[in-house]
Amino acid sequence: MALGKYSRVDGRKSSSYCSTVTIVVFVALCLVGVWMMTSSSVVPINSDVASQENKSVVKTQPGESNSENKNDAGNSGNNSNAVDETIPSDEGKSKQFEDNPGDLPEDATKGEMSSNQEDKNNKPKETKTEETEKTTDERPEEKPEVKSEDEKKDSGEEKKEDGDEKKEDGEEKKQDGSKNELEDEVEKKEDVEAQTEDKDSEAGDTENKSDDNEKKSEEALGDTKDGQIEEKVEEKKDQDPQQGSAKKKDQSSSEVYPSGAESELLNETKTQNGAFSTQADESKNEKEAQKSLGTQNRYSWKLCNTTAGTDYIPCLDNWEAIKNLRTTKHYEHRERHCPDNPPTCLVPLPEGYQRSVEWPISREKIWYHNVPHTKLAEVKGHQNWVKVSGEYLTFPGGGTQFKHGALHYIDFIQQSVPDIAWGKHSRVVLDVGCGVASFGGFLFERDTLTMSLAPKDEHEAQVQFALERGIPAISAVMGTKRLPYPARVFDVVHCARCRVPWHIEGGKLLLELNRVLRPGGFFVWSATPVYQKLDEDVGIWEAMKKLTKSMCWEVVSITKDTINRVGIATYRKPTSNECYKQRSQNDPPLCEDSDDPNAAWNVPLQACIHTVPADSSERGSQWPEQWPARSEKSPYWLLSSQVGVYGKPAPEDFSADYEHWKNVVNKSYLNGLGIKWSTVRNVMDMRAVYGGLAAALKELNVWVMNVISIDAPDTLPIIYERGLFGIYHDWCESFSTYPRSYDLLHADHLFSKIKKKCNFMALVAEVDRILRPEGKLIVRDKVEILNELESIFKSMKWEIRSSYSKDKEGLLFVQKTMWRPAEAETILYAIA
Repeated sequence: MALGKYSRVDGRKSSSYCSTVTIVVFVALCLVGVWMMTSSSVVPINSDVASQENKSVVKTQPGESNSENKNDAGNSGNNSNAVDETIPSDEGKSKQFEDNPGDLPEDATKGEMSSNQEDKNNKPKETKTEETEKTTDERPEEKPEVKSEDEKKDSGEEKKEDGDEKKEDGEEKKQDGSKNELEDEVEKKEDVEAQTEDKDSEAGDTENKSDDNEKKSEEALGDTKDGQIEEKVEEKKDQDPQQGSAKKKDQSSSEVYPSGAESELLNETKTQNGAFSTQADESKNEKEAQKSLGTQNRYSWKLCNTTAGTDYIPCLDNWEAIKNLRTTKHYEHRERHCPDNPPTCLVPLPEGYQRSVEWPISREKIWYHNVPHTKLAEVKGHQNWVKVSGEYLTFPGGGTQFKHGALHYIDFIQQSVPDIAWGKHSRVVLDVGCGVASFGGFLFERDTLTMSLAPKDEHEAQVQFALERGIPAISAVMGTKRLPYPARVFDVVHCARCRVPWHIEGGKLLLELNRVLRPGGFFVWSATPVYQKLDEDVGIWEAMKKLTKSMCWEVVSITKDTINRVGIATYRKPTSNECYKQRSQNDPPLCEDSDDPNAAWNVPLQACIHTVPADSSERGSQWPEQWPARSEKSPYWLLSSQVGVYGKPAPEDFSADYEHWKNVVNKSYLNGLGIKWSTVRNVMDMRAVYGGLAAALKELNVWVMNVISIDAPDTLPIIYERGLFGIYHDWCESFSTYPRSYDLLHADHLFSKIKKKCNFMALVAEVDRILRPEGKLIVRDKVEILNELESIFKSMKWEIRSSYSKDKEGLLFVQKTMWRPAEAETILYAIA
């Protein structure tokens, strides 16, 4: 329109004039473009950057994203009134590239934003060139701005400056005409903007709905992949009819971006990130790292400063309780005395500790620095218990009663009593007063499993030697309480010079062996009273003859081993109650019917005889299947009328549990977790149920201590029936073993139960105590428990080897390291 007007003023110069004006306008537009490119109000962007920013906006947490956008819009409107209070969603993404008005002086912001908008208004449509269209396509979408009076004046001054630039043609009249024409357009533009303000108000309502839709979409998707989140959010926006109409209104009032350019931007947001990470991902990772670090910092670990030092067993080294004992005549000071507040400190490592020697070499020698005790070698070296050999402690395989080797001694017992049939008829053995457990260590060669038992006494670290060698053992004493085993479970009980006074106080201690011995099982006693004629020995022998007869034990064999020069007496427990009824004297008396022989946790000993089962369907009335068939077959006394732990009939429950653990072991534990099983020997199932895990591992060179919690269903007799072994325990207290005893711990839904019951952190510290450095822990539990444990183990510098979760349940596989804290904590009750 402008060119047509100018041509009527001077027709003769219209041709040259048009050329001149075209050049001037082109130059002016170029200058305006350059000015816009360098302006701090709006930064031109390319599609790649837009893509990245759009992704960041989409992935931002809904609450943070919405609140930040609203705050920015509010601040901008309050400061300058130059930007609409309602910005459509796509413009909100582009707005991320604008300078924050709060970062600039208020006047500067107003001037730049108003002049930028005015320049766009001054562009004649007829002279729009390719350069202008290109600039338009590259700019983020902006809405028409409602200008204050001051901004209008500033725009008028800029128009005058533009008119002065056109004075090159020398015609003042043309300049005045141009100004009048532009002023008319400004007035028309103000009318249009007034209408636009009303339309933008409607668009503002649409934006709020769009934000709500976007927030719901992100909350529903949660952990969905970034690309999927982006696509679904964009799709949600496109499907909103109100927002779509708002966009049409915006475009009708200001055709800065044609629909094609907007579509191209939306397509760009769906592209891959390439080599660049997004700000959302970086921020999320940093937040998680800080959260994890903060969680780890919540746990402060210290070393346990105790008299026992590196051999600290909390329930056996409670010197405060031991000092307050009224008597120690019955070895009360060797029994468990657990502190009210279990320790949460970490036991130090012996200086020079290194990874244990692997089985079977460990049966013959162990690292001296791992169990740096020489007293036993000095006292028992001549009996071939243990010897010091350089950096190793060596075990010739002897004992007090078998100086020339345990294997000869084991075979001699079977020759004397063929019915023992190691590894077939007799599978589970209790070795009382085991020393360094060479008897149990060599019974492995006869496919026989031995629970070795000895107190923590002057025989320095004898049980610790056994465990370091890879032989099952616990620290316990036959004192005033029952052993932590159910009744009628051991096939054989063995005692070789175990120094237990079986005959005193009505035979109370021998009667405890009678309780745990299976009907028809054997008691093998190798001690000096059997073959020596000293007065003391003769007196003990006569007392034992009388006691065993009154208990109805049958003397199966009394033989002398000419090589070891020792005598062995073997007794058998009766399989019926006939003998008890025929006794002339009820001494020892039969236990009351109310006395439960299976009750074993902190129950005082009594000098009475528990009768054997009379019903053929009762446990103990029949001998189990031979090994290994007994490990897989449901016990005969599990009835379909009984409900199992998992809710099925008991025999089905048993079989399903075994199949489950066979599947887990074969498909996951043997290969999936990356465990080097040659380094695993001592295993503990901290919540064993039926012993399915131990049965599934029976083909490996490992042994499994199956633990049944005292508040769990009493399935420990089932474990013994299938030729395995275990123990009752309360995980609110420490276990009766030395530090660094086990290579692998397995906890199936144990931690979640303990968290509801007692000190959670004390259990974690106990796990650290009994697990060897470089030992492994497998935890199966609820996801929230696993997340907490993962943070705790990280604070202990453990290695997180693997984690997996599904349906709020999961698995955590971790490995202990050599790390120990520097600061120490003195445990006052553990100071002698």
